[in-house]
Amino acid sequence: MKKYFKSLILFTIILTFLLTGCSSSIVTTDDEGTLKKSNVISSYEDDNNKGIANEEAKDDINKEMKVHFIDVGQADCILIESNNKFMLVDGGNNEDADRIVSYLQELGVKRLDYLIGTHPHADHIGSLDVVINKFDIGKVIMPPVSNNTKTFEDVLDAIEDKGLKITKPVVGTSYAIGDAEFIIIAPNKDYDSNLNNWSVGIKLINKDNTFILCGDAEAEAEYDIIANKIDIKADVLKANHHGSVTSNTSEFLDAVTPKYIVISSGEDNSYGHPHKEVLQEFKERGINLYRTDKQGTIVASSDGSNITWSTKPTSNFEAEKSKVESSSKVESTSKVENKEDADSKKASEKKVTYVLNTNTKKFHYDNCRSIANMSDKNKKLSEENRDKLIEEGYDACGICKP
Repeated sequence: MKKYFKSLILFTIILTFLLTGCSSSIVTTDDEGTLKKSNVISSYEDDNNKGIANEEAKDDINKEMKVHFIDVGQADCILIESNNKFMLVDGGNNEDADRIVSYLQELGVKRLDYLIGTHPHADHIGSLDVVINKFDIGKVIMPPVSNNTKTFEDVLDAIEDKGLKITKPVVGTSYAIGDAEFIIIAPNKDYDSNLNNWSVGIKLINKDNTFILCGDAEAEAEYDIIANKIDIKADVLKANHHGSVTSNTSEFLDAVTPKYIVISSGEDNSYGHPHKEVLQEFKERGINLYRTDKQGTIVASSDGSNITWSTKPTSNFEAEKSKVESSSKVESTSKVENKEDADSKKASEKKVTYVLNTNTKKFHYDNCRSIANMSDKNKKLSEENRDKLIEEGYDACGICKP
């Protein structure tokens, strides 16, 4: 039943997204006015104040902005810093949490003024729950679309636990980040079950230098970005979808005309990213190429006029070897993107004994410290899977997070 209401809430959000162009918000609470995990996804705030970025940032003297393309293997994680303000775009896979947290802490990051989860695939939001718990968070921006995975649930839990709300990306809205600003350029419509095309896209501007970052946006979403008439000419493009042939269309490259392209992908990944056709076009266009799979973490520094890099461009335009045939333009999204779903299914097939509190309607791992305080009369053991318990009205313990 709880899943039904969750789906109903999500349907309402997306319908509102379509009818209003993201101009209205829906907030659902329980009888006590407390935001519940099942409706965190509906706690979207709307930012329709286009051009709210600090005007002084545009006219100020040149200020340095750094864009860190953090090496998280076959995933995305980008840190932006300007005048001691920080923004994180995506959070790699679940296993990247320690690396990401350490990287941020070494830079002295204590607060992320913006946190963007471009879309709910595990290789983009995997460690965001840990990041949210470790750092002070300002605004969370995520598209109004869900994914039925534990990884996505963990992110919603972390948002709820911090008392945060999710801001819907409204195309054309701008935000100040230190002395720089960014403008939302995607998503432009409802893309149904294609989570890649729901990717939040931004145009990041530091005076005369511009970066385009669009997550895993595929061809359809790229065409819609072009059609929205926002100027997307830029110095730097983060290759969409890890350099896949499903993205990075000639038309999109024509619109962006990048001098530099950064590809975030993992060495010897099973998808063959980046694909040879894409790399060949980059090479033919004379674009300076950077690759995290070959060069590790890459940092671009902008003073507002010029961009310098932490390393030289790579001369390696060779595609990764892959079990997946890269020349197929109909690469299956479910095959390529939902490794997370397979992992979740495998985990769900393992027998786990949960401890239920029939009074509070919470379920726990059997080693949870809160069990010691549980009355025997309210204690019950169950081998039902997590989804079944949630359907029966139980919530996961906030301490052991089963």
